[in-house]
Amino acid sequence: MLTVAHVSKSSAPRLARRAAASVGRWQSSRGLATPSEPYDAIIIGGGPGGYVAAIKAAQLGLKTACVEKRGTLGGTCLNVGCIPSKAMLNNSHIYHQTLHDVKKRGIDVSGVSLNLPQMLKAKDEAVFNLTRGIEILFKQNKVDYYKGTASFVSNTRLAVQLNEGGETELEGKNIVIATGSEVTPFPGGGIEIDEKQIVSSTGALDLQEVPKKMVVIGGGIIGLEMGSVWTRLGAEVTVVEFLGGIGGAGIDEEIAKQFQKSLTKQGLKFKLNTKVLSADKQDGKVFIKTEAAKGGKEETLEADVVLVAIGRRPVTTGLNLEKIGVEVDNKGRIVIDDQFNTSVKNIRCIGDVTFGPMLAHKAEEEGIAAAEYIQTGHGHVNYNTIPSVVYTHPEVAWVGKTEQELKAAGVQYKTGKFPFLANSRAKTNLDTEGQVKFLAEKETDKILGVHIIGPNAGEMIGEAVLAMEYGASTEDIARTTHAHPTLSEAFREAALAAYAGKAIHF
Repeated sequence: MLTVAHVSKSSAPRLARRAAASVGRWQSSRGLATPSEPYDAIIIGGGPGGYVAAIKAAQLGLKTACVEKRGTLGGTCLNVGCIPSKAMLNNSHIYHQTLHDVKKRGIDVSGVSLNLPQMLKAKDEAVFNLTRGIEILFKQNKVDYYKGTASFVSNTRLAVQLNEGGETELEGKNIVIATGSEVTPFPGGGIEIDEKQIVSSTGALDLQEVPKKMVVIGGGIIGLEMGSVWTRLGAEVTVVEFLGGIGGAGIDEEIAKQFQKSLTKQGLKFKLNTKVLSADKQDGKVFIKTEAAKGGKEETLEADVVLVAIGRRPVTTGLNLEKIGVEVDNKGRIVIDDQFNTSVKNIRCIGDVTFGPMLAHKAEEEGIAAAEYIQTGHGHVNYNTIPSVVYTHPEVAWVGKTEQELKAAGVQYKTGKFPFLANSRAKTNLDTEGQVKFLAEKETDKILGVHIIGPNAGEMIGEAVLAMEYGASTEDIARTTHAHPTLSEAFREAALAAYAGKAIHF
């Protein structure tokens, strides 16, 4: 633990030093000066992991700075990922529901049309307000914010090329790398992203018109969410996935199959076990050449827009890690121990740029824990209780082990399921697709995993996370009163099915 306490004999000298340091820091952000005193913690990166680490460090009493090259805080998640995609998912769902669903609810609407520029504007306004909100949090918590690109000079010193011009150097007793991830390019360089016809998730959030045909390469969370948005808005979307199922790593196979059926009913088309070979632009179209994943007949798909959503990779370019000897593995991830320490003293690493799922909330938890380690020597992240959510409709959410993982590990387990079709709130809402599924250890009844597909799954999974964090059994959930009528009653009924062998209402 590296903690420095600054002690003075009277308040006046202390206030004078603070004022001078404040002026120095204000000047340094404009390339005019360098802070006279070292920081206790410097965070490189202002995404969910970085900005949370900075705020927590400052709240713990550490003199803290955050360096972010984007010019706005929030990282990929807030600027071009989680937040804008959820705005588009929500608003496209409202549009689609108005066209196809409200009539049966007794609501007659005429003259419905899509105003895509306004929808994009609403998305951008949400992003702007939230990024500015983080800047306010920095000011409230006295975090110094440098807009620029950092590179290591030593294990305690950074050179920062400021976005407004000029350079400054920052000294830090502890430095946390939180530089996040970027879109993985297509292997072999056969498909070049231009963010117009061949787009990443960033470009898919800013298309200026609805394409007639869209091909999504990759059936993971990003591909399914973006494919869902543009299907609702009128595009004919085909998802090409190399593997035999959708949803990416961590999804339960039973849930994945149910999920695919649901999306197919909504209009998405799927080509599984299919490999993309190339994409060529001709006469305003993109022609995607594919073949069976294990080799076989080739097929060519035509699209107006192609979304490449095959994953993300860590961002370390420009950090000068090799100069100071920070170890990186063969996938570009920074190697850390269980306290987020890198191979170099005083340097820690969190978030997408190191191991684990590339999720904003995982990075946030690591940011808090890293700050706690710096100040107190203690921190905690339970990687067994990090949830995942796909924000389509229906939503899909899960935490813990899947059924296939338990089978592979030879774990004796039991299941409990309850369909939303038998839930009173879901029936009154005319939204009954999906189920809640519990997996519990057979001998002890301890909850090992929870998988939900259906309305409000992303919110409901929080109850499963809390239960698993405290080692709950399915009996604990089954004996907990849930308000009636609520969707969460399905959660309790599934637990009852696992514990007692039979739900009450199904």
